[in-house]
Amino acid sequence: MSWLLAALWRARAAREPPKRTQITYRLLALSGVFMLFADVPPLDVQLWHLPVALQWPAVVVSFLGFAFTWWARIHLGRFWSSNVGRKADHRIIDTGPYGIVRHPIYSGITLASVGTAVLRATPGAWIGVALLTIGWYVKARLEERFLREELGTGNYDAYARRVPMLVPFTR
Repeated sequence: MSWLLAALWRARAAREPPKRTQITYRLLALSGVFMLFADVPPLDVQLWHLPVALQWPAVVVSFLGFAFTWWARIHLGRFWSSNVGRKADHRIIDTGPYGIVRHPIYSGITLASVGTAVLRATPGAWIGVALLTIGWYVKARLEERFLREELGTGNYDAYARRVPMLVPFTR
């Protein structure tokens, strides 16, 4: 709910790629969320039963993923959008979580999804994580192509050389 309210705090897009280019990642992400939380036979079979002492680390992983996502959302401020786009006066943000990975919101959601899948312990949940991860990767690639064109290839490429795309500390 807070994420939807924060959407009111964004600037209008100055330019966006065509909506049709955003369909694939949206379908993947929606399918991933559905699979992560739905009980779909036969993919709702419990693969393991974690004792409470091992459930808490998974809860912490999920919390850390969401906290990283929120940090990125707040740090991005008015430049955030659920759609791929460029705002007026847009620039490359390379501080805070954006100095750790280029797409910390997607990285954080993925980490939170992994923690959730560990807790749910179903094949469907793990399929959901895979679909979400693929969806965020597809969106990140689209976003990077678009921002390279809009903000300058040299500037974005220099940032991409310094900061990994989705997985921290992989340089």
